[in-house]
Parts: sequence; C-alpha cells; structure tokens
Amino acid sequence: MVQILVGKKIDQTQMFLTDGTRLPVTKIDATGNVVVQIKSQDKDGYTAYQVGFGFKKKPTKALIGHLKKANLQETSSPAFFHEIPITGEELKAGDTIVVAAVFKPGDIVKVTGTSKGKGFAGGVKRHQFKGGPRTHGQSDRERAPGSIGQTTTPGRVYKGKRMAGHMGHEKVTITNLCVLDVVENMLLVKGLIPGIRNSIVYIEKTGEEKKFIPLLKDEPVRNASQPARNDSRSVSGESDAGGEKKEENASQTQASEVAEAPVEEPKQGEKEVAVAAQNEEIPEVTEQQEEKSEEKQEQPEQAKEEEKGKEKDSHAS
Repeated sequence: MVQILVGKKIDQTQMFLTDGTRLPVTKIDATGNVVVQIKSQDKDGYTAYQVGFGFKKKPTKALIGHLKKANLQETSSPAFFHEIPITGEELKAGDTIVVAAVFKPGDIVKVTGTSKGKGFAGGVKRHQFKGGPRTHGQSDRERAPGSIGQTTTPGRVYKGKRMAGHMGHEKVTITNLCVLDVVENMLLVKGLIPGIRNSIVYIEKTGEEKKFIPLLKDEPVRNASQPARNDSRSVSGESDAGGEKKEENASQTQASEVAEAPVEEPKQGEKEVAVAAQNEEIPEVTEQQEEKSEEKQEQPEQAKEEEKGKEKDSHAS
C-alpha cells in the first residue's frame, strides 16, 4: 500500500490523552484520494501513482479525456494531482485509497504544506534581527538592518543575504508528528501543521511510535438499567429523591380515590324538597328588589316637592 496521501487542513483544536495530557490536535480530511494514472518504467521511465484529490466544478476537455482512461466520470474530476511512489500492493486506475488502510493510530508522519503569507516584512519580523541601539543619537536605527556587506572587496552583496522582503507562502515540512486517531477518513494529528484552513497538505508515513498513548474518548451515557455509583452523595441524593417520590405517589393515590368514589344521587323526596326551597327563595328575592326600587322612586319625588316649597317661600318673602 502507498505511504503518502493528499489531504485538506480542516481545523485546529485540543484533546486529552488517557493519562490526562492535553495536546494540540490538527484535523486533516483525506477523503477522495483516487488513482488516476499509473506511471510505468517502460513508458515513463519511472514507476509511480498519479493520485487525484478534491473536486473541480468545470473540468477542461483535456482533463475529461485523461479521466476517461481511468474510467472516471466528469462529475468526479479531481482538482489536484500528486505523484506518489509505488510500495506494497498494486492498485488499479480508478481505485479509491482508504485512509484507514494507510494510517493507523501511533504512526509517525511528516506533513508538507504552504505556509501562511505575511506580505512584505522587515528584518526584525522576518529574520528576528535585534536592531540598533535606542540611545546615543541613533533614534532612527532601532529596527534598521545594519550593514549588508564590505567595501571595494568584494564590491557586491552576497547571494542569500538576509534582508527585508516577502515573508511566508513557502513550502514547509513539519516532521515527527504522531497520528492520534483515524475517524472516517479524518486524520487527527498531534501538533500544528503549516497552511490556512482548507489548504492542501501532503501526509507521508515515516515510522511508528513505540510508546503510544491513545486519546481519551467520551464515555457512553449510563443507561437506566445500569446501577449507580456507590458513593455517599449519590446515596443521600437518591434517598431524598425517593422520599419525595413516595409523598407524591401517596398524594396521587388519595386524589385518585376521591375521584373514583361513587357520587350518591338524591332520592325523589329529597329532590322535591330542594326544588320547593328554591322556588320559595326566588319570590323573596324579587319582593326585596321591588321594595328597593319603590324606595328609590319615592326619594326623588320628595326632593322635588321640597324644592318647590322652598321656591314659594322665597317668592313670598
């Protein structure tokens, strides 16, 4: 089987080992490594697999013709190609490489990618120059690069002189990284790798970890059928909860008994007595209301007569 795969950097996070050690972890998606072409010694002068990765939305006609040789459809045209040496079992054109068949937890890998671009940077940021003194009349020499060469001999600046310039966006390889886990074509690699998110990286297996410690995975949720822990807190909490549940059950049973108790219907004689009492109460209420209404009507008439008498007395005077 091959030792190199093409992947895509997804994200950086942190996880824990079974011994409690916290580690930085990088997620790499290596889904869709397809063998597009097989280089042979007779035809090409060397042996290698041409592996395609990713998806190209609008492939060219030349790419479509190249994919037909591997019995690949236009809808599955890869966007990136990389050649890897042939080792182990031989693959055929059109085969998909499974990540779990190449890497396993405990493997040592090296990851190659393109670092983040930083633009034009000075010597202090790009090469960690110390800079000049702040005092003694050199106020403009603090971040200056200083001398870049000699005088007449050699009369030029040597190639490779460290100076200010474009920083980043270079091919960088990080070695001695450990594969912590493989989850559905997703590699969990210990440490950080170069590149931005969704950038292309190349993962190559170089060895195996002798003292490998696996990741701490989430424990399954305890079912109701499983017994609880025998600690003092859980026992006390369960006893309190049990007492409350017993009280609730007792109150519910009492309420159900009251609701289920049969309601005795009154006999015929009792019904007649109740109806007669209701009929007797109704006219009493109506008579009281009539007396109150008559009193209200008499009051305004008496007030009017009193006002008329006062007016007559005023005219007479």
